[in-house]
Amino acid sequence: MSATRAWRLGWAALWAALLAVALWTRPPLPLDETRYLAVAWEMWARGDFLVPHLNGAPYSHKPPLLFWLMHAGWALAGVNAWWPRLVPPLFALASLLLLLRLARPLWPERPDVGPRAAWLASGALLWAVYATLLMFDPLVVFFATLGVLGAVEAARGRRAGWGAVALATGLGLLAKGPAVLAWTLPAALLAPWWSEGARRRPGRWYAALAAALLAGTALAAAWALPAAAAGGPEYARAILWGQTAGRVVDSFAHGRPWWWYLAWAPVFLLPWTLWPPAWAAWRRRGSGPDPGLRLCAVWALPGLVLFTFVSGKQPHYVLPAVPALALALAARLEGAAPPGRGAAAAPALALLALAAGLAAWLWRAAGESGAALLTDARPPWLLLPAAAGLALLARPCGAAALAAAWAALLVALHLALAPGLALAYDTRPAARVLARLEAQGRPVAHAAKYHGQFHFAGRLRRPLETVLAPEVAAWARAHPEGAAVVYYPTPALAQQRAAEGRAAGAAPLFAGAFRGDGLVIWRARAIAAQPRLLEGAAGF
Repeated sequence: MSATRAWRLGWAALWAALLAVALWTRPPLPLDETRYLAVAWEMWARGDFLVPHLNGAPYSHKPPLLFWLMHAGWALAGVNAWWPRLVPPLFALASLLLLLRLARPLWPERPDVGPRAAWLASGALLWAVYATLLMFDPLVVFFATLGVLGAVEAARGRRAGWGAVALATGLGLLAKGPAVLAWTLPAALLAPWWSEGARRRPGRWYAALAAALLAGTALAAAWALPAAAAGGPEYARAILWGQTAGRVVDSFAHGRPWWWYLAWAPVFLLPWTLWPPAWAAWRRRGSGPDPGLRLCAVWALPGLVLFTFVSGKQPHYVLPAVPALALALAARLEGAAPPGRGAAAAPALALLALAAGLAAWLWRAAGESGAALLTDARPPWLLLPAAAGLALLARPCGAAALAAAWAALLVALHLALAPGLALAYDTRPAARVLARLEAQGRPVAHAAKYHGQFHFAGRLRRPLETVLAPEVAAWARAHPEGAAVVYYPTPALAQQRAAEGRAAGAAPLFAGAFRGDGLVIWRARAIAAQPRLLEGAAGF
């Protein structure tokens, strides 16, 4: 393979390396990843592929496309954890492939814009973190990019482009609801600003756009209407209106001020926010209006403005803006002078500082803190990004080397925390205990809101009974053959209560860490006989 071809495809190897390390070192993370696995598992176990369920109740927070894709893999390879965790990263990779395809008609005389954009997108911190997680947003990124590509093809007179817009709309709605329209609709509505073809015949353009949107909505409605009828009035109200209106007007979760994305944008887009060539590229005067840059502007900016004023905010909600920003920056960088020796000094020094700071924190915290995540941490792995930072300082480098060096930080952090990740986030040990209880027909209470964190890992088929923490003792007296899942503020307190239980002849069925907390599965008889075992538990 030539050096040029290796450079053009190296971002795919970067994606593969990040994914391999993440899957090897990181169990499915509660609460999001384990929740989505639980929903897919309940649909599979119930044989109900129309209405998603969680802990026996209809789950209205997300549409079913991701769950269906998990089921497709299970139908071929059996129920497993690895296939669902591959689905979103594969969509992230496919989005970068679409980015290559999109760059060609926008800048046909500049073949390196697409590969450079893929490097810029895959190297951004926000992308590198979320592209390996079991979440819905990589699907939204893919369908948003597909919709924009379809609009570009339609503007070139290709009818198949409208089919892509319709497909992206329908499947995007089935992936995460109307969020996809925030990224595709402005680009299509403002097409006369960036496309001569749309500007010549605006009436025909908007009629075709309306038809494509109608076809896409009909595709989504083919699931939503039967699901609403089957799931009942509350479920119907939630999927047809409640979720969207709730997130826009008054978020039920993740409520943050309007400026939150602006404050965090420099972190989300590291290392490019510290890279002088990126800033110089934006300052450089262009030779005239660039339709491709105009498209990137109406692709990214309206969505960013909209999500700025949506009350619920999370970093991954704006992930679909990354390909548009990367494509615009790649176009601005094309033709610029090659970066000099000191061009990467700021991001390299920041990488060295982060690596040194994280290593020092791990060495110190591992000896002083009882946090399960820091158990058996391996700080020497942080030498990997430190070496990458030194290499950046030693010689001139471009976007590819910078992206790879910062990816080394994520790889090293996963490797350094691998033992603690397994201890703090692996739900399988507790889930195996719950599976045995279920097989014995014994009732189980969960003394907190239940997010499904044990259902897939234990392949549970019955719901856990959610009980308010102060009512656990009464529940235990009423169900002496049962067991209760109880949380404590720290793993140390959980282990202390477990030791007290053993000393009193009331040994727990399980005691361990859960995220930053402690978790104990008590026999109901033990709680009924020794209520003091619940002292200090969460919610008491």
